[in-house]
Amino acid sequence: MGPKRTPAATTTPASTTGPVPAPSAPTMPSSAASPSSTTSASLSSGPKTLTSNSSIYDIAHTVWQQYLATTPQRTLLLDAFMAFLVLVGGVQFVYCVLAGNYPFNAFLSGFCAAVGQFVLTASLRMQTSQSSSSGGVGASVGAKGKGKKGITGSGAGEEGGVSHERAFADYVFGSLILHFFCINFIN
Repeated sequence: MGPKRTPAATTTPASTTGPVPAPSAPTMPSSAASPSSTTSASLSSGPKTLTSNSSIYDIAHTVWQQYLATTPQRTLLLDAFMAFLVLVGGVQFVYCVLAGNYPFNAFLSGFCAAVGQFVLTASLRMQTSQSSSSGGVGASVGAKGKGKKGITGSGAGEEGGVSHERAFADYVFGSLILHFFCINFIN
């Protein structure tokens, strides 16, 4: 709308140059000031903006709030499960260091199950993340490789990626194989 008003103001100053630029100049800043005033009002009521000398606590708090506000519920659930797997693996490792590792194959089996499940869950998170599926074909080709274009093109409504159902089926199948080997390794 600003460019439409500028030509009208240009034709009017041709007939009278003195009085017209004065009203058109306040008209342009007032029309430009009203969106910027609403923008600044929305920014001031929005989240706190960070400066270059913000404290670490402010930065961490802002990142955490943005993560909670922009991350889908499914991804939050996967992240919580991944944090649980890190906790389980850490507890097993600390127990092995402090109490000893007499049944070493049991420790290895449990620790490998936690690490393997973490890796499988991270893979599921990458495949079902909204940002990777909305990135387009170019973003997913680098992650998936060139050989899977024909397979991934048949995904249900997704551009260049596997469907969420297929990703979850792969996750369940990989988890079953992982836990089968872990249980057999305990002996």
